[in-house]
Parts: sequence; C-alpha cells; structure tokens
Amino acid sequence: MKLQELERTTEARKMDREIVSEAEWLVARKDLLTREKEFTRQRDALSAARRQLPMVKIEKEYVFEGPNGREALSDLFEGRRQLIVYHFMFGPGWEEGCKSCSYLADHFDGANWHLPHRDVTLVVISRAPLAELEPYQKRMGWRFKWLSSHPGDFNFDYHVSATDEEKAKEKMFYNYEVDELLSDEMPGLSVFYKDDRGQIFHTYSTYARGLDGLWGMYQWLDRAPKGRDETGPWWKRHDEYAK
Repeated sequence: MKLQELERTTEARKMDREIVSEAEWLVARKDLLTREKEFTRQRDALSAARRQLPMVKIEKEYVFEGPNGREALSDLFEGRRQLIVYHFMFGPGWEEGCKSCSYLADHFDGANWHLPHRDVTLVVISRAPLAELEPYQKRMGWRFKWLSSHPGDFNFDYHVSATDEEKAKEKMFYNYEVDELLSDEMPGLSVFYKDDRGQIFHTYSTYARGLDGLWGMYQWLDRAPKGRDETGPWWKRHDEYAK
C-alpha cells in the first residue's frame, strides 16, 4: 500500500464514528454532559484541596538576576501576596530554550494582563545567565519578567535542575521521586505566599503532566474531533513553523 493510501486509511479509522440523527446525538451529548459536570465538580474539589495544602516557610535567601538587576525572592512579589514561578528549561550554555517551555511561554503575556488584578505575580526563572536568556526572549517577542537563578541553588532546591551528583548517577529527583535523568533541566511550576510580616512560604509545586492544564493548545485539541492526535512532540517554537 502506498504511503498516501496508508495515511488516508489511518485518517479514516481515526474518524470512524457512528453517524446518527440529531435526536440520537442529543441523547449521547447529554450523557456526556453529565460526565463533564462530574469531572468539573471533581476538579473543583481537587483545586480546593490544593489550596489547603500546608505551607513551608522559606528560610533561605535566594537572589536572582533580572531586568531590574539583582532581586531577592521577596522582591519578585512586586507588592502582591502571591507569586507563581514557571521553571523554564534553559540551562547555561544552551543556544535556545526548550521548545515545550517556549510553547507554554506564549501564554504568559496574555495571563499577565489579568493575574496582577487577582493579587498574583507571575515570573519565569531559568538557570542560564541573564545574558543568555535575553536574546532568546527578544527573538520570541515575549514581555514577561524573566530572571536567572545562576549561580544560586534555587533550581536545585526546587528540583528542576540536576545536580552534579545526579548527573553522575544519571538519576534525578523529579516530580517527587527518583527516576532516570532525562535532561539536566526540567520544567515545573512553584507557588509562594507572603504574609503581612513579609514572611514567605512555599505552598505548591508541580511538574511533568501536572503542567498539562496550562497547555492551552491541548484544551482546544481535546474538544476537536481528532483530539491530540499525537505520538510524540510535534509542536515547534512559534517562529519555526513554515510560513
């Protein structure tokens, strides 16, 4: 079978769905709606449980290099109570950032129109020196605040960068377990809270598929007839798609 014929056959199988009347479709749709509502309630309950997690007081001093010079973790809140940090995969010496993180980062500027009005500051932190981050940020056209944690411990303490020991063993503590080292740098998201006395607390971190809900593209594809329709990464940096 020729390649084009095989592709058409595969495509047909993906769309091999029953064809019914409008009335029959409505019955099936309302059944799915019941399940969707239950999922929404479960998601709300999970979000509530996430907000009830205990907090850990931050005792360590972290300093970052950003567009405003050197800033401590407390400075990153910019007068707000809540801080969300996206751990962007961009290690020292890399020529460009991770393409998956780059896809996610395409969403950040839009969110930043609104998050400050809910007492939330969103920043991006990577381990590469600032001088290596800035040209890539300019290339991508992003406006969000991007800081470097180099040469500090922040990335190591939040388990998104492999230590020398982990690299030697080819094992890394990531997503709350020790597993095979996939990359020196890994993606993640961490959340912090500052109280009236200026004390900072770590409230939440998530990694790997825990970031799935941030992928706006997937929320669209999950509602399309073919779904995600993927066997592996297919997306590109937004300036790499064919015109």
